[in-house]
Amino acid sequence: MEPWLLATPGLLAAAGGMIGYAAAHPASQLFGRSLRRTNAPKKIAITFDDGPNPAITPKLLDLFERHSGHATFFLIGDFVRKCPELVRETSAREHSLGNHTFMHPNLFKCGPSEIRDQLHRCNDAIADTTGAAPKWFRPPYGLRNPWVIPMANSLGMQTVMWSLITWDWKAQSPEWLIPRMAPIAEHAQKKVAKANNPEARAHGDILCLHDGFHMHLNGDRHCTLAALEYWMPRWRDLGLEFVTIDEAVGTPAQ
Repeated sequence: MEPWLLATPGLLAAAGGMIGYAAAHPASQLFGRSLRRTNAPKKIAITFDDGPNPAITPKLLDLFERHSGHATFFLIGDFVRKCPELVRETSAREHSLGNHTFMHPNLFKCGPSEIRDQLHRCNDAIADTTGAAPKWFRPPYGLRNPWVIPMANSLGMQTVMWSLITWDWKAQSPEWLIPRMAPIAEHAQKKVAKANNPEARAHGDILCLHDGFHMHLNGDRHCTLAALEYWMPRWRDLGLEFVTIDEAVGTPAQ
């Protein structure tokens, strides 16, 4: 436990709600700035945490190719070291790669040196495998403390949170998960309509999903794959573009 969590228990108790919001809410900017939306309502950035995963990531790569889209994969460095060919294939197929730490710790409980070690080792794993260090970072569990985002920035990365999350890691069946992705289509319809108002500033969603399981390789994420197989053609029919985070913050779609 870090001293800053213990030094002033009375103050921390009084400010517990604020600290909880700052640490965990994806919209919070209190511990540093992060991205959580795309720059155009027709752009949806689908992101995956906890890979690479030999059991599911190749199937996702094929799915995105069928729909002429790309995604962003936030990788665990230890798995990168174990699956370098899969990481190279993901990059070669023009998906973006992001840092998700080396061993997936709860960074809220970590001090600066451990945070730096986790981020630096993951960066090295990705750079050694692909020849390029990642530009994007997502903290495990979405948890931050005052050092997490500044440390990522110091290593040349911007932090990416999300506007939508479906709890796909809890899914026991596609039938459970598919309805939980319905808000994406609803959001898209509303935001595209809003974009027709020249005085409105409309954004698109960043969706957080999981292609792996942080405890071990070959985690079962068939529900996530099946839900995307159901929704991606429907989202495409609504005019959504499946973009990487790089594309999500570039020149807005016309």
